[in-house]
Amino acid sequence: MKIAIYTLTSELHDEKAVESVTHEFLGGLGIEYLFRGRDYADYGSHPLSLIYVRTGGTEGIFLRLLPMLLEKSRQPFYLLTSGKSNSLAASMEILSYLRQKGIPGEILHGSREYINQRILTLERVEEARRQLSHCRLGVIGKPSDWLISSGANYDVVRERLGIELVDISMQELLDAIDECTIYEGLKKIICTHQLNGFTLRCFDLLTAVKSTGCLPLAKLNSEGYVAGCEGDVPAMLSMMIARSLTGVSGFQANPARINPDTGEMLFAHCTIPLDMVERYELDTHFESGIGVGVRGFMKEGPVTLFKVSGDLKRSFVAEGMLVRNTAEPDLCRTQQVVQLSDPSQATYFLTNPIGNHHIVIPGHIGPLLEELLK
Repeated sequence: MKIAIYTLTSELHDEKAVESVTHEFLGGLGIEYLFRGRDYADYGSHPLSLIYVRTGGTEGIFLRLLPMLLEKSRQPFYLLTSGKSNSLAASMEILSYLRQKGIPGEILHGSREYINQRILTLERVEEARRQLSHCRLGVIGKPSDWLISSGANYDVVRERLGIELVDISMQELLDAIDECTIYEGLKKIICTHQLNGFTLRCFDLLTAVKSTGCLPLAKLNSEGYVAGCEGDVPAMLSMMIARSLTGVSGFQANPARINPDTGEMLFAHCTIPLDMVERYELDTHFESGIGVGVRGFMKEGPVTLFKVSGDLKRSFVAEGMLVRNTAEPDLCRTQQVVQLSDPSQATYFLTNPIGNHHIVIPGHIGPLLEELLK
């Protein structure tokens, strides 16, 4: 069970009456949950923990519980309330106290439809946070020389997301592929370092082994790993966040053309996760003309553009529509034309971008991304 509900109840209220309201209120929310009542022993062990403030006069009870709850979980405090028996007033007093102490929290109150959707969103986001907190991501060979703004603050990433970034030398990979294929060498690196994903300084392969990593990256992404290009750490983090929410890594791509007036953009790169496309073709790598590049054709429809900075201080989220795939000869092989829902957001790319690579994710998940990064 992903949702656990705990209660706060004043001893001044009639227990039978409170239980009757509880049954009616929770039953009408349309969610599956584990009712824990006043037993907070396993608080924080579920993906989403809600504190159902059932009555007023519960502020002191919460204050006594707070030190223990903070030890058990780093999750924000979600205060669920029906509004009956002065429960909303008590919830507001509790949330005010939490804010004064710099502790995140939120009151879940309103129509049953609103509460239902809010809980389902929080459940999905907290499950994603749980996945991220157990991740190890490799940085194989450092960022490419031209990615002068695409490093990361390893300590901040560990503190905020729980992701461990692991530096791995390019030589270790070259030694691994000396006896096998690039794909097999990368799988060996993943196994050796127990990685959930990596970003690869892939252009070094062009001179070292006269080949590319485009197809192995496309395949590894489809197998459930995050496999990023050019040693771009913020792009890798963005892909990992996307995977935690959607189950796919997203398409790491360069904006190739932008129309600031209409909000239409062309994204291109020489690899894309194979589980994101309806079909694909193999071509040469665009810049070098050697090795293998992947031309993938993704289903047209809703997409979200996403990028976080390496210190997690900034993020960009924009929703739009993938209107067509193209195959122009003078660009990286996978090419997608995206129409932004809000054309004014195109100016971000020209005035204040977070590096060059951005992630194209299937579906409209802007609110989920923004919630996760709060």
